[in-house]
Amino acid sequence: MTNNLLENNQNLNKNESQDDDELNLGEVFSTLMENKWLIIFFTIVALMIGVSKAFLATPIYKADAMLQVKENPSSLSTLEPVAGLLDKKLPVQAEIEIIKSRMILGQVVKGLNLEIIAKPRYFPIIGKAIARRFQQKNKDKISAPLFDFNEYAWGGEQILVDTFDLPSSWVGRELVLIAGTKGKFQVFYNNKLYAKGEVGAIVSNTQDQPIFRLFVSVLKARPGTHFILQKQAEIRAINSLQQNLAILEKGRGTGILGFSMESASPDLAMQVLNKTANVYVRMNVEDKSAEAQKTLDFLHKQLPIIKEQLEIAVTVLNEYRLQKGSVDLTIETQSILNSVVETRTQITLFRQKRDELRQNFTASHPSVEAIDKQIFRLESQIRKHNKKIAELPETQQIILRLSRDVKVSEELYTSLLNSLQAIKISKAGTVGDVRIIDYAVLPTSPVKPKKAIIIAISILLGLIIGVVISFIRKALNQGVEDPDIIEKNLDVPVYATVPHSELQKKLNTQLMKNKQYADRPLILALENNEELSIESLRSLRTTLHFAFLEAKNNIIMITGPSPGVGKTFVSTNLAVVLANAGKKILLIDADLRKGFINKTMGIKRDNGLSELISGTISPDEAIHTLEAVNIDFIPTGAIPPNPSELLLHERFKELLEGIGQNYDHIIIDSPPILAVTDACIIGRMASATLMVIRAGEHPLKELQQSVKRLKQNNVDLKGIVFNDVKQTSSRYGYGYGYSKYVYQYSYKK
Repeated sequence: MTNNLLENNQNLNKNESQDDDELNLGEVFSTLMENKWLIIFFTIVALMIGVSKAFLATPIYKADAMLQVKENPSSLSTLEPVAGLLDKKLPVQAEIEIIKSRMILGQVVKGLNLEIIAKPRYFPIIGKAIARRFQQKNKDKISAPLFDFNEYAWGGEQILVDTFDLPSSWVGRELVLIAGTKGKFQVFYNNKLYAKGEVGAIVSNTQDQPIFRLFVSVLKARPGTHFILQKQAEIRAINSLQQNLAILEKGRGTGILGFSMESASPDLAMQVLNKTANVYVRMNVEDKSAEAQKTLDFLHKQLPIIKEQLEIAVTVLNEYRLQKGSVDLTIETQSILNSVVETRTQITLFRQKRDELRQNFTASHPSVEAIDKQIFRLESQIRKHNKKIAELPETQQIILRLSRDVKVSEELYTSLLNSLQAIKISKAGTVGDVRIIDYAVLPTSPVKPKKAIIIAISILLGLIIGVVISFIRKALNQGVEDPDIIEKNLDVPVYATVPHSELQKKLNTQLMKNKQYADRPLILALENNEELSIESLRSLRTTLHFAFLEAKNNIIMITGPSPGVGKTFVSTNLAVVLANAGKKILLIDADLRKGFINKTMGIKRDNGLSELISGTISPDEAIHTLEAVNIDFIPTGAIPPNPSELLLHERFKELLEGIGQNYDHIIIDSPPILAVTDACIIGRMASATLMVIRAGEHPLKELQQSVKRLKQNNVDLKGIVFNDVKQTSSRYGYGYGYSKYVYQYSYKK
């Protein structure tokens, strides 16, 4: 038995967890459906912005070029005397940084006059797009001005400024050039005429003005069209070019550099890439030629010194031979001499090479340190040879030393002379280690904006924004949406949960549109008796049957915390449902401030409750029998200036007691609880009071305050009608999900 109970509890917990999961999904879907128009609104707005961006944005064109950085470019590197002196290979990344340096791009900016900005003035926002459309269709024509705005460019206008010199203090200022007739123009600054000129002629300043030179080579525009002239700082133009210029190595270790640039002007993008490539190649060749020239200058300085050393060594050797006579060297001495000469020559060449490297590098550079190690090794060999020489006879030692000096000087002089001739030949045919593979060509199709992607992203963003705002609204909305919360916190049963009805929504719209009274009652129970909302009121009818078993009278008051909760809907349709069950029903519209049940019933409000309480008419004159709905109805009558005082009149209580004997139930539609005190006055006369609340509209504190006010005035609050529950919610909708709240309390009383 115990095991069965445990198993049942586990199954119950599982079912509850599943219900919670379904509730979460249902609430999400319900929130989305409740805010569907908000989501659609933001989606449409985002779509309109995306379409505007896609079709009004300036098209961006992309041009590309290709260079190759060769590994062994210099012919000098193949010559043994200068091997390694001129072959200085840089990594590809270093080449890229050199290309994007101010040294290279500065020449590009000057060569293409990129620091000069000359452009037509377009109408704000849409002007440029209109001009672009016109120019695509009529390339050789100038568009007529739209909206009589003659100063703006509307398509086909052109301007080209080759020279624009200004004082340094004027850099960055905007001047306005206004086109005239026959190529003439005027230049204004701060709406003041600054200079006049014509196309093809240099415009210079007068003597009392700062330095100003302007040369306009092309001007195609209607008279009166405005153009913007501005000269920006060279560093700003270079920085802009650095940002727009992209250089990447194609593949790893290939040495192939890809250039690309995006610009609104396809012609400018092509010119910038080709100019950059040409400037870099030229400067690369000049750099290699400069390296060769440095080596030539070094050799020209060394050759006279080596030649003088050779002449002195030969003279000393000849004088010694004349003094001592002919002295022949032995084979062993001759071998030592050759080794010493070769080693001395290598040491001298390495030292010359080290001196040249020190012009560009410090002593700690790896190349300089490597040469120092070679010199140290060769000097060690010289010391070994010197020990052998010390063992020779004195005459042999002197002859060997003098002969060594002659041969070393002779070998060194010959080597430098050969190097000098080789470098001269190579310098004459110097080429750089960079070559242009592909020049940039004029792009024909824009790469931006990508219209389809922009529109798709805008729709997606609109949906996301709409959904996010929907959930933010839900999070900020403190309205109670769960009847369980009401029961736990208010200690008042929920008698019925009334689902949302689209048909009732249409009926409400029709009532709002009708200025005249309808020819028939517009009540949901008459229009469609099978609606879920009406079914829930039938359940409420059953609940009220048990609630009235011990009631003091047959009066039911229906009220709500605030206006617009649906108490009139519940009152009218509950009256019809009770009447359909064979009950004799009297419906009273006691909202003497804004009551409109008479309009729902299709009659006038004259001769109603206010006149009845005042005693100006009899009950027979106030009660209207509505055969279409099988109920009797008392409208509000003329709206009195003092509704609360009128309802407090003793005649109202006597009236209810008198006519109550003729009916099974009297249903009174009263004003909201928190707005006025009318509901508390009427509620003391009723044996059952129902408070109608709208799902998700009321904070818990508002409901607590409403219940508290009713109890303070001794109003018997029987239960709550939870109205307008969205059927998208898995807890309340889809069939009979709401009915557990109806029957749960039908049998409690």
